[in-house]
Amino acid sequence: MTEQPKPQTSRLDTKPAALRQATDLYIEIARKIRLAGGKRAIERQHSKNRLTARERVELLVDSPSRNRGPFVELGLFAAHDMYEQYGGAPSAGVITGIGPVSGRDCMIIANDATVKAGAFFPMTCKKIIRAQTIAEMGHIPLIYLVDSAGVFLPLQEDVFPDTDDFGRIFRNNSVMSAKGIVQIAAIMGNCVAGGGYLPVLCDTLLMTEGSGLYLAGPALVKAAIGQVVDHETLGGAKMHASISGTIDYREETDEDCIRRIRSLMENVESAPTNGGPEHQPVNPERKPEDAYKIFKSSPAEQYDMLELLKCFCDGGTINEYKQEYGPSIICAYTRIGGYPTGMVANQRKLTKSENVGMQMPAVIYHESADKAARFIMDCNQKGLPVIYVNDTTGFMVGKDSEQSGIIRSGAKMVNAMSNSVTPKISLIVGNSYGAGNYAMCGRAYDPFLTYAWPGSKFAVMGANQASGVLAQIQLAAMKRRGETVDEKEHDQLVSAVRDSYEREADILYGAAHGWVDRIIEPQNTREELTLALRFARTFPRNKEFNTGVFQV
Repeated sequence: MTEQPKPQTSRLDTKPAALRQATDLYIEIARKIRLAGGKRAIERQHSKNRLTARERVELLVDSPSRNRGPFVELGLFAAHDMYEQYGGAPSAGVITGIGPVSGRDCMIIANDATVKAGAFFPMTCKKIIRAQTIAEMGHIPLIYLVDSAGVFLPLQEDVFPDTDDFGRIFRNNSVMSAKGIVQIAAIMGNCVAGGGYLPVLCDTLLMTEGSGLYLAGPALVKAAIGQVVDHETLGGAKMHASISGTIDYREETDEDCIRRIRSLMENVESAPTNGGPEHQPVNPERKPEDAYKIFKSSPAEQYDMLELLKCFCDGGTINEYKQEYGPSIICAYTRIGGYPTGMVANQRKLTKSENVGMQMPAVIYHESADKAARFIMDCNQKGLPVIYVNDTTGFMVGKDSEQSGIIRSGAKMVNAMSNSVTPKISLIVGNSYGAGNYAMCGRAYDPFLTYAWPGSKFAVMGANQASGVLAQIQLAAMKRRGETVDEKEHDQLVSAVRDSYEREADILYGAAHGWVDRIIEPQNTREELTLALRFARTFPRNKEFNTGVFQV
C-alpha cells in the first residue's frame, strides 16, 4: 500500500489565532479552492459546450428569491494541501452539498471535470461516501451530476478495494434504492469503466449529447479485442437511448438536462417540500456577531458558553436542564430558527459544584457526564435532535475524579449518545480533545453533520501536553542509542514535535481528511444550524431508542 499523503495544512502560526483572523484566513483559502482546476481548465470545459460543476449546481438549485435557502456545500476542504506530487486535487475533485431543488432538499454530488478530468482520488471516494451517508441517515434524495474519467490510476490501490473506497459508492447506491431514497443521475461528460455503475444503479438516468457511458473506451476496446468502434456507437447518448435502453432521458445540453431534473423533482412525492419550522423564529437575545466578542481562543482565557448560545438560539427559548447540577456541561431545550432542539455544550468558565467544589473550564466532570447522559436520553424520548457544542479539553483526571467514578459516568454519556436515534449535529467552536471529543459526538459516533469554526482544534490532547510526551519518548530512544542531547537540541526537538502536532490538530487538517463536513463563519452560526435542523426534519422516526447495559 502506498502511504496516504499528509496535508501540509495552511494555518496562521503555532499559537491560538484570534477568531476573526482565523476566519479571514478560512475565507481566503475557501476562495482559492473554489477556483478548482483554474482558469484554463474552466475554459477547456466551456470549449466543449459544457458547464463547470459549480455552474451546474448553481443552475440546479432553487434561486434564493424562492425563499428556500441556499446550497450548503459540504467537504469543501477535502484533500486540502494533499496529493501535491500529482498537482493537487482541490476539494477532492467533487462538489457535495445539500440544496433545494423544486422545493425539496436534495444531496447533490457533482464531479468537477476541471480537476484531473474528475478522476477519483482516495479522498474523492471518502467525500462521496460521506455525502451518501448523510443522505441515507436523513432520507434525503440524491442527485448525481456525473463527469468523471474514473479512478486516478497512480493511486488505484488506495481507491479501489476497501469499505471506504470506490466500490462502496455502488453498494450505497443499491442499498439506498432498496430503502426508497430517490436517486437521479445525469451523465454530463465522461462516465467510464467501473464509474459507469453509479448512474445505472440510480432510479432515473439522464444523459447529454456528446457524453460517453461505457466500461471501456474505443482505444481500450481496440487494444483488448481488436474491435474498431467510434465513441457514439460504443457509448453515446443516442445509442443508450434507442438501442441499449440504458438511459431514460436524452438531452441536448447541460441546461436542458438540468431543466429536466428540476421538472422530475416536482413529481417526487416521497420527499417532502420545505414547509418551514413549526414555530415562528424569534431573534436571539444577542447579536450573532457578538460571538467574536464572547469567544476566547486562548486556553488561558475563560468565557461563558451560555452567553455564546444566546447568539444562536431563539430569544427566550433556552430552558437549561439541571442548571445547578454538573455545571461544567450546559444542557438545554431550546429552538433555533423556529426548530426545536436539545443542546449539550461545554462550559468554558470556572464553575462551582456543591458536591465537588470549584470546577475547571472546558473539563467534563462525573456530575456533568451523568447529567448529559440523562438529558440525551430525554431528548430521544421527545424525538428531539441534539446539537453538541464542543470546547473541551476532555474528562477530569486525578484521585478524586477516579474515586467518584469518572470512567463510569463518561461511559454512560458515550453510551447514551452512541445509541441516540434522533439526529446528532456536532459543532466544534474551540478545542475538542481526547475522550471529550468522543462524548461530544466526534466523527466516530455517526453525527448527521459536523461543523466547525475556523481556528478550532481536535486531537487526542492539547499540543503542549502531547509535544512534551512525544519529545520525551524520542529523547529516551536517543539516549538508549548512546546519543547525547544538549539543551539547544532538546528545545529544537520539542519545538519540532509541537509544530507537527499543532498542524495535525488544526481544523483544516481534519477537514482535509473529511473528519469535518463544513467550516462555518461564526457570525453565520445561527443560520447554519437552522438549515442543519431543517435538513434533519426528514430523519426516520420509527427507530427504537435502547442503551443496553449502563454502569451505575
